[in-house]
Amino acid sequence: MRKTELAKSYSLTQLTGMNVFLKAENRQKTNAFKLRGAYNKIASLTEEERKRGVIASSAGNHAQGVAYAAKVFGINATICMPETAPKTKVESTKSYGATVVQYGLVYDDCYQKAVEIQKETGATFVHPFNDPYVIAGQGTIGLEILDEFSDVDAIVVPIGGGGIISGIAIAMKHIKPSIKVIGVQAEVIASTRASLDAGKIVTLPGVKSLADGISVKTPGDVTFDIIQKYVDDVVTVSEDEIEDAIYRLLQKSKLVVEGAGATTAAAVINGKVNMSGKNVVCVLTGGNIDPMVLANIIQKRMHSYRFICSFFNICVEKNE
Repeated sequence: MRKTELAKSYSLTQLTGMNVFLKAENRQKTNAFKLRGAYNKIASLTEEERKRGVIASSAGNHAQGVAYAAKVFGINATICMPETAPKTKVESTKSYGATVVQYGLVYDDCYQKAVEIQKETGATFVHPFNDPYVIAGQGTIGLEILDEFSDVDAIVVPIGGGGIISGIAIAMKHIKPSIKVIGVQAEVIASTRASLDAGKIVTLPGVKSLADGISVKTPGDVTFDIIQKYVDDVVTVSEDEIEDAIYRLLQKSKLVVEGAGATTAAAVINGKVNMSGKNVVCVLTGGNIDPMVLANIIQKRMHSYRFICSFFNICVEKNE
């Protein structure tokens, strides 16, 4: 693992009126934060558990984290991933030596498949979010941020199952309770937001989002309890807002960020987080976006830009 960059985004600061900083977990090994939790969990296993190997379910980034950590410790790993997982994530997981089984459309589907395989093989299950060791590993992001920049007023974190925000929230609230911890979900599959509104865990229909890494139908029970206790708010962003954030981060910050990771930037860009003049950190959780998806976003946004410029020029000519 590596300590990732925390840098001020002058473009987002100018745009939003907040002092926006970006925590670039897209530049972590395996290009996502998930390695932190997976490595911490696998490091905690007994020799007997390691001999039986590990199994995990993942939309993609946890898969790579588990596969990488398993390779480091020399143990076998089987990963269940959705059939809709980006090809880049599937191939990267295989490249670390893991066996990949693709099943279902979203995380919850492949989770059920992983449970079946675990019962058959006796392998140790490495849960992507609902595990204290995994949560603690993700929480090191919060420790790094505070170690480098103690004047943080708020931190914005994507929520899928809730592992990363749980770890960060525990770290933040115990060291500096005044820090606001704000979660972000894709509005088409905002299961944590719906659960908070209902006052209990609810399951939503599986819907494919551009933020595939946080397309989780049901929050974890461990993480949901932590979120209820420590997280100040959970907001949602649309698919168009996520797409726009991906493009802005690429264009202005030269950062390749996947949909889930870009939700935090989408939230601040579109006024879902309103803390004018305050120091706000957006965690960019991963950069494993399908190249074809990224190419389509660039093409679409560039076409829109050219159309606006052409329209503006026509209006100017008519007024001359």
